[in-house]
Amino acid sequence: MKNYKKIKSSDNKIIAFCITLSIAIFIFDSFVELGVAGGVPHILVVLVSLRSSRKKMPIYIALLGSTLTLAGFYASPYGGELWKVILNRLIALFAIWTTAILGIQKRTILVEKEKALGDLKILSGLLPICASCKKIRDEKGYWKQIETYIQNHSEAEFTHSICQKCAKELYPDLVDENGNFEQES
Repeated sequence: MKNYKKIKSSDNKIIAFCITLSIAIFIFDSFVELGVAGGVPHILVVLVSLRSSRKKMPIYIALLGSTLTLAGFYASPYGGELWKVILNRLIALFAIWTTAILGIQKRTILVEKEKALGDLKILSGLLPICASCKKIRDEKGYWKQIETYIQNHSEAEFTHSICQKCAKELYPDLVDENGNFEQES
C-alpha cells in the first residue's frame, strides 16, 4: 500500500510538472512571432511524461502539447510567411507525436524485456556431479541423470545421439575409420 502511494504521489508530481511546463511553453509561444516553431519544446514535456507509470500519460500530454501548439498559432503576434508558419507548426506536431509514439514503444519493449528476464530459468552455482557416471546430486540428495536434472531446472530439452569417438568404441563393426555409421548397400 505504501509503495502504491509513493507511485501515485510521484505520478501526480509528474502530471503537475508537465501541465506547468506546457503552460509556460504556451506563454512563451504566445509572445514569440509566428515564424518561430514555438511548439517544438512540447517534446520535452512528452519526454518527462514517459517517467509516469500511467501508460496513456504520454498520449494525453501529446494531445495537450498539440492543442497548445495550435492555439499558439492564434495567440502569437503576426510574423513570417504564412506557409512557413504553418509548416513550422506541422513539424512541431509531427515531432510531438513521433516522440510520444517512440517513447511508448520503447517503454513497452522494456516492460516485455523485464518480463522475459523474469521468466528466464538459468542454472548457476556449483552442481555436484559424479566423476564416474555423471549423475548430478539434487537439493534432496538424490542422484539424477544429468538430462533429467537439467530438464527439471531449465527450459532445455534433450535429444540423444552418439559422438564419433563413442561410436568407434561401442560399434566398431558398424562404423568407418571416421566414426560414421556405414551405409548398408
